[in-house]
Amino acid sequence: MTVPFLTIKNMTMAYGDFVIQRDLNFSINRGDIFIIMGGSGCGKSTLLMHLIGLQHPAKGDVFYGEESLWLAEHKARQRILRRTGVLFQSGALLSSMTLAENIALPITEHTRLGAQRIREIVSYKLALVGLAGFEDYYPSEISGGMQKRAGLARAMALDPEILFFDEPSAGLDPVSAKLLDDLIRSLRDNLGATIVMVTHELASIFAIGTNSVFLDPETKTMIAGGPPKQLLAESRDPKVIRFLTRGETKNQEVCNHE
Repeated sequence: MTVPFLTIKNMTMAYGDFVIQRDLNFSINRGDIFIIMGGSGCGKSTLLMHLIGLQHPAKGDVFYGEESLWLAEHKARQRILRRTGVLFQSGALLSSMTLAENIALPITEHTRLGAQRIREIVSYKLALVGLAGFEDYYPSEISGGMQKRAGLARAMALDPEILFFDEPSAGLDPVSAKLLDDLIRSLRDNLGATIVMVTHELASIFAIGTNSVFLDPETKTMIAGGPPKQLLAESRDPKVIRFLTRGETKNQEVCNHE
């Protein structure tokens, strides 16, 4: 039996007595582009923080393969998290550093590679995201879409097995958002990375999502899961339908994304 790449078991997220989501149970398989979706305030980004070790669940656990993230000792947890890369919504690039310096930072901190080898890796990562030759630019000197791609290059600096994205298309125009979607899918296909992505953008959800979970802010739990197109075609839950159609008919929405 194949063990899922990432498993969330009986997880409750809360701030003190205030429950955000409860009884979360789902799996993410290797090679998925997994979408975390739901209405505003449902806890999508909070869930992401629990998956990458930044917030402790009130109950339950996260498993990378068969290893518990939250029962692991500190060193073991750090080893598990070394397998991950994160692209935050803002890109989170350091404005005082060039793109090359931003991408080199995690490599310098976590490896003993020499300066020349680090420069080679940085140039390769920038080339992967379409930014070859931009090593000496500062974040303020490039567009928002380019900043997102540079952030993605930094997230890939240590060759992670799994990448986490928080609203990667936020603030981008439709053309830039489409280019970013194409890049994310290409990275999955060419590098074998698994992608977990928080987004409310329907175009991205249907274009690249292979699996998903739907969080509901009212019942404070997950109410649906599966491939987004399958949920659109088969779900009978009015909340899921309303989210995935934005008020359009299901037939119209299916046609738009085929």
